[in-house]
Amino acid sequence: MNVKELSENLGLEEDEFLDLVKLFVGTSTSNLTDLEKALETGNIEEVVKASHSLKGAAGNLGFQEIYERAKLIETNARQGILEGGKEAVTSLREKLTLIEEDVEKNK
Repeated sequence: MNVKELSENLGLEEDEFLDLVKLFVGTSTSNLTDLEKALETGNIEEVVKASHSLKGAAGNLGFQEIYERAKLIETNARQGILEGGKEAVTSLREKLTLIEEDVEKNK
């Protein structure tokens, strides 16, 4: 994660950006838990809601890979397709872990 570039893109100081990223990681972790539960129960409405929230937050901060993955989950769910969702959640969790590690390195 290029903190300098991402923070400049948002017009923020690096410390401010890192604070937002910490909040993003916490919120996104919660969204992923909600997403997992919704996938397990087949609740399409909740899958759409959780993936949409994750997509928006990731897009706002410039985390394009997370944005694209969440967008795909949301689009598929809107079409009634939940296959591949659990694997996507695992991948998203891994990406969040990497972001969290980058935040710690940049403190």
